[in-house]
Amino acid sequence: MACVLPRDETPATAAPSSAPAPWGDAASAGAPTASATPGSSDSAARVARFSGFRPEVQGLRAIAVLLVVVYHVFMGRVSGGVDIFLLISAFFMTLSFVRRIEGGRPLELGRYWLHTFKRLLPLATVIILFTLALIWLVFPRTDVAEFRSQGVASILYLENWALAANEVNYYAADHSTASPFQHFWSLSVQGQVFLVWPLIFALAWFVKRRTGRNSIPVLAVCFGLVFAASLAFSVVTTATQQEFAYFDTRARLWEFALGSLIALAIPYLHPGRVLRVALGWLGFVSMVSVGVLVDVQGAFPGWIALWPLLSAAAIIVAGQSGSRIGFDRFLSWGPIVRLGDAAYALYLVHWPLLIAYLVIRERPEAGPRSGVALVVLSVVLALLLTRWIETPLKRWAWPEARKWRMGLVIVVCMGLVTATAAGWAAVDRHREAQLEAQAERNNPGARVLDPAFEFTGDPNAPVLPQSMGDQWVGLPQECSGLYRSLNATAQGFCRQTPEVWDPDKVVAVVGNSHMEQYMGALIPVAEEENWQLISVLQPGCGFGVEGQSAACREGNEAALEYLKAMQPDVVITTSTRSELMSGEDEHVVIGLEQIVHELTADDITVVGFRDNPRLDFDPTRCAQERSPDDPLCSVSSDVVLGDHNPAEALETIPGFVGVDPTPLICPRGECVPVIGNVAVWLDSHHLTWDYTRSMAPLLHDTLVRAVQVTPGADTE
Repeated sequence: MACVLPRDETPATAAPSSAPAPWGDAASAGAPTASATPGSSDSAARVARFSGFRPEVQGLRAIAVLLVVVYHVFMGRVSGGVDIFLLISAFFMTLSFVRRIEGGRPLELGRYWLHTFKRLLPLATVIILFTLALIWLVFPRTDVAEFRSQGVASILYLENWALAANEVNYYAADHSTASPFQHFWSLSVQGQVFLVWPLIFALAWFVKRRTGRNSIPVLAVCFGLVFAASLAFSVVTTATQQEFAYFDTRARLWEFALGSLIALAIPYLHPGRVLRVALGWLGFVSMVSVGVLVDVQGAFPGWIALWPLLSAAAIIVAGQSGSRIGFDRFLSWGPIVRLGDAAYALYLVHWPLLIAYLVIRERPEAGPRSGVALVVLSVVLALLLTRWIETPLKRWAWPEARKWRMGLVIVVCMGLVTATAAGWAAVDRHREAQLEAQAERNNPGARVLDPAFEFTGDPNAPVLPQSMGDQWVGLPQECSGLYRSLNATAQGFCRQTPEVWDPDKVVAVVGNSHMEQYMGALIPVAEEENWQLISVLQPGCGFGVEGQSAACREGNEAALEYLKAMQPDVVITTSTRSELMSGEDEHVVIGLEQIVHELTADDITVVGFRDNPRLDFDPTRCAQERSPDDPLCSVSSDVVLGDHNPAEALETIPGFVGVDPTPLICPRGECVPVIGNVAVWLDSHHLTWDYTRSMAPLLHDTLVRAVQVTPGADTE
């Protein structure tokens, strides 16, 4: 995914004294200023060096955005074009600011910021509102709340952080469809840099004003330091936490810094014609090959991102070769330059069109014919949006005459999106509150599996939950008082219910998300039976030694130490691990048997929940796209679980009790998406809070009997 800045134009009707410079103008670096300090011939010469018409870079934008679109539509991959756009935006920003600094003109940072966002936001607002309409019309309801919030994050230039948090959030629902706002992440990164980068130019301006010295060395040192620090950070975080690093602004700053360094160096580079031709073609071939040879989405933004950046740099350095066979001749061709003018619109519109098409057709990727149609439609819409929306709004003189007017445009754009999303959310909350009020009667969930249950609700009532955003269950507060851990690692993920005075049982729940999901059933039972609940849960870390990372091993050792020190009456954990769509591979969690022996030796009862199935599809999404009764949305429990509970072998240990909730998840041997008008599945291998809460009445007696077992006593 990438972001492409629109070509800027200074309003023709603005007064010369107040007209903003053509910030980030990709086609022209502007003309030498006439306002240089008298006698500053060196500054005037430097201004001239950083000026000039650059149509080949606008053509480079066109090629880069076409690569992004083609790779998305036909290959389902990322091309590396985003990195090129980040570099280009910094390249032209630097040229523009250097002209101002060396020309002795005021930077007017307030006007720059207002002008930049006034230029970017109107078209972004149109696309975001269009995408929200698509979400309302064609996307599954389970995705609506998440995508709606991403629309707000996009208009506020925070989408990259929203995606970064989601990528590393183990408890985020496993959506099989990408966000239609996902491509806004790079625009968010650029918007953040547009706020920070001018401060570096302000430093150089201050130094020049105080000393009269050339600003180029100051800027070179500043951007060199940013480049080195950010690249080192990027390499480390890409190696350790790539999903977060991909969207992390800090890991992308070096790409902007490289663009600025190239801008500072370009006036002093004078390659010969032959070298220019070679650089242009080699840069093009290298740029095109990146997405084919490298898993950009999985490897960037570490050092390997230098590949597309240096490819683009070669094309920029090549500049105008003057040769008939130079690649710049193609880049400067009128239609390519005009496509470069529409690159911002093309980038913005192609992604929501593609994702909406895939959702409507229920396909993982576009075919050849539909792909061509999507590309053509995207290009046509981009040209129309540029001609009739983006260009007229950029040339609109009224906002440019006063700063407050530009600010008003920005506020209106952001307000339109946030108000639309907030109003929609309010309507949904009201509707969900009405549904929840009737849920006891209309959405019984697992209670329908009780032979004595009689359904008296509305058979046509909507399935709950309507949104998966709040379907992760957890205990409300950090461990404190008697239950606070002296071990900092254990305390970091220790939670509890409000302290119960003189509890009948202290019950600790340990393990990973597959145990945490059952808190939906445990909490109601604990409240009814006067139990104190404590949880020591780590995402992705089963309570054993199986396939454990160093962090999981450290966490489990800390949890075991905490349990031995705190001495709860009962420990509840998952006793087995199911494997993806493989019943034959279900097994007891490796290392759990030894832990059970240690805990029961301390007179702590251990209750082991059998793991739920791990599917290769999301039944809830399938039910929404097809129907709950569609055979493709269900799977036989024999396929995904073993023919018996492997943890039965642990029941020979006095003090261990097994609980098998499979009949409540896959009744009559069939794992279905909806039971009792409640969605069972949060994603492909987790259960919804609403459903596990409905399991509480059916598990009540089993849990009460289990926690009453005393280690060493007969469990029969």
